[in-house]
Amino acid sequence: MNAILEVRDLSKSFGGIKAVNGVSFDVAPGELKALIGPNGAGKSTCFNMLMGQLEPTSGTVRLQGEKITGLPPRKIWRRGVGRTFQITGTYQSMTVAENVQMALISHHRRLFSVLPYAHTLYRDEALALLDVVGMAEQADRACAILAYGDLKRLELAIALSHNPKLLLMDEPTAGMAPKERINLMQLTADIVRDRGISVLFTEHDMDVVFAHAHHIMVLNRGELIAEGTAAEVRENARVQEVYLGGGTLYAAETEDA
Repeated sequence: MNAILEVRDLSKSFGGIKAVNGVSFDVAPGELKALIGPNGAGKSTCFNMLMGQLEPTSGTVRLQGEKITGLPPRKIWRRGVGRTFQITGTYQSMTVAENVQMALISHHRRLFSVLPYAHTLYRDEALALLDVVGMAEQADRACAILAYGDLKRLELAIALSHNPKLLLMDEPTAGMAPKERINLMQLTADIVRDRGISVLFTEHDMDVVFAHAHHIMVLNRGELIAEGTAAEVRENARVQEVYLGGGTLYAAETEDA
C-alpha cells in the first residue's frame, strides 16, 4: 500500500549547522511510528518542516503523493495533517467543549461569520470527539482548571477535529505522570487502530516508545542512524552507543579526532 507520508533527503541548515541532514523515511497507512533521539538530535526541526513551520533547505515531503514541501501550515492542515505540541495551547478561558468547537468551526470554514453564537455550533460533534478521548464528562469545565494530563487529551481531541490522515505528535507525554503517559499512548494506539489514522510521534520515554510504536526511527545530530522494529532498534549497536546507552554522543569518534 502506498505511503501516507514520503520524506526524501530532507535537510535544514542554520548557518553552518545542519540541524537535519538528508533524512528519508515513509509512514504507512495506519502506522504508529516513533522518531526518537537525544536532545538536539533534530526531531522538532524535522516536525516543523513536515508541518510547514520551517522551510527545508533541501528535500521533499509528499502527502499521499502530493508534494507539500514549503506550503504554509494552514494548507498542510487542510490537506489532512494534524499536530499536537510539547506544550499545550488551549484557550484557558473557554470550556473543554468550546475549545473543540472552535477547531470544528475552523474546519468548516465558519470562523469569521459566527462569533456571536459560536458556542452553539458543532457541539454534538465536539462531544463525540471528547468521548473518543475520555473527556465527555468534563465538556463544560473551564480549561484553566484541568489537570495537565486532561489538557493533553483535550489537545488530541482538537487535533482530530478535521479528520486527519496523518497526526504528528511532538512529545505527547511530556510533563505527564507515568500512568498518564501509558494511558495517553494506549488511547493513541486505539485511535490508530479504530480510525486508520497514521501517527508519527517523538518521545523521550523509551517504555512508551517500545510498548506502542510499530516502527522506530533514531535520529542523531540530524542524521537518521537506524530504523526498524522495537527489537531491531534495541539490538542496534550504534543506537546503544549514541542514545540508549546514555554515553557521550560519538565518543569514540571525538576521541580519535
